[in-house]
Amino acid sequence: MKILFAGGGTGGHLFPIIAIIRELKKNPALENKKIKIYFVGPDGKVSRELLKKEEVEMKTILAGKMRRSLTPKTIFQNIIDLIIKIPVGFIQSLIYVQIISPDIIFSKGGYGALPVNIAAKILKIPLFLHESDIVPGKTTKLSAKTATAIFTSFPETKIANVIPSKVLWVGNPIRSELLSGSEQEGQEGKKLFNLSGNKPVIFIWGGSQGAKEMNELVLTALPDLLKNFEIIHQCGLKNYEEAKVMADIIIKEPPLAKGYHLFDFLTENEMKQAYKSAHLIISRAGSGAIFEIAAAGKPSIMIPLPESSQDHQAKNANAYASTGAAVVMEPKNPTPALLFSKIMLIFSQPEKMQEMGRAALRFAKPNAAKDIAAELISYLIK
Repeated sequence: MKILFAGGGTGGHLFPIIAIIRELKKNPALENKKIKIYFVGPDGKVSRELLKKEEVEMKTILAGKMRRSLTPKTIFQNIIDLIIKIPVGFIQSLIYVQIISPDIIFSKGGYGALPVNIAAKILKIPLFLHESDIVPGKTTKLSAKTATAIFTSFPETKIANVIPSKVLWVGNPIRSELLSGSEQEGQEGKKLFNLSGNKPVIFIWGGSQGAKEMNELVLTALPDLLKNFEIIHQCGLKNYEEAKVMADIIIKEPPLAKGYHLFDFLTENEMKQAYKSAHLIISRAGSGAIFEIAAAGKPSIMIPLPESSQDHQAKNANAYASTGAAVVMEPKNPTPALLFSKIMLIFSQPEKMQEMGRAALRFAKPNAAKDIAAELISYLIK
C-alpha cells in the first residue's frame, strides 16, 4: 500500500502533512498492513530533515509560481519559472508518480503540489485535496473537478463546479503532539525559555518562514512591551541576524533585555512550550497558525500578510475573529503604538481574555488530522 503526499513550499503545507502521516501510522486499521509513504515537492533543508524523521521518502522537484507584484526582479523570476521550473517540475512529477505508482495521492496545495495533481489526473490516480484557506487557492481550483474528495479548513469555503458531497469540512490538520501534556507541565517552558515568571508572556510567531514586516513592527514596540511583558519571538531563519541586531540597538536597558527571547526557528517541543507559556499570541493569519492557536486555547492578535494571494490571510483572520477568539490588526500601515494599545486593552480585560480562550477552543478542530487519515484509510481498504 503506497500513499504519496504533495505540497509546498512552506511549513503551512508541510506540518499538516506530517500530522496526517502520524495519524495514519497510529490507526489500528493499518496495523498489519505494509504501508510506504512518499512526498513529492520542492526541496528545502527543513522539509528534508522533518520528513526524514517521519521515515518518509522524499522526491524533490523544481517548482515555479507566477508572482502578482510586478517589478523587474519578479518579472525575471516569472519568466524563469514559466520556461524552466514549471515544465521541468511537471515532467519530474509525472516520472516520479509513474514510478512510485501510489494507491492514492494527498495534496496539501501550494505551488509545489500542482504538477503532482496534474500527474495524478493523467495517470488516473485517486486525488484527495486539502484547502487551507477560506478562499480556494489556484491549485485547488485547477484540481478540484477531478479530485476524489476535497477537505476544507473553514466551513465557509466554497469550491466551484464541484459536487457538494465531495467537500468535507474537517479543519486544518495539526500535530497532536503540540497539545499533549497538562498546563502544569507548561512549567517546562519557563526553564526552556528562561522566563522570569514575573510578567505575562506574549508569544510572537511569524510562521515557519518568519515575517519581516511583522518583526520590524514588534521590534520597534519592544521598549514599551518589555516594561510590561516577557516576549518569546520566533522571527524566521532568514530574518534572525537582522532582528538580533535591531533588538540589540532598540533595547537600551539590560534588565529589559532579559525579558526578550529571540529564536530563528522553534522545534516541535519548543512550539508546544511556547503555546503553553503564552498568555497572548501575536501571529500572521495563515490557516495553520490559526488552527494551532485555537487548539491551544489562547487569545490572539492576528496581523494578516497584506500581500497574501487573494487577500486570504485577512479573510481567514476576520472569520476567526468573528468567533470572539482573536482581534485583527489591519495590515495596512500598522504602527507600534497601535499594536501596543491593542495589547494593553486586551490585558486590561481579564474576563474577556478568558472568553477569547474559550472561543478559540470552540472553534478548534484538533482531530482534523485523525479525521483525514480515517477517510484516506476508508478509501484504501474499502
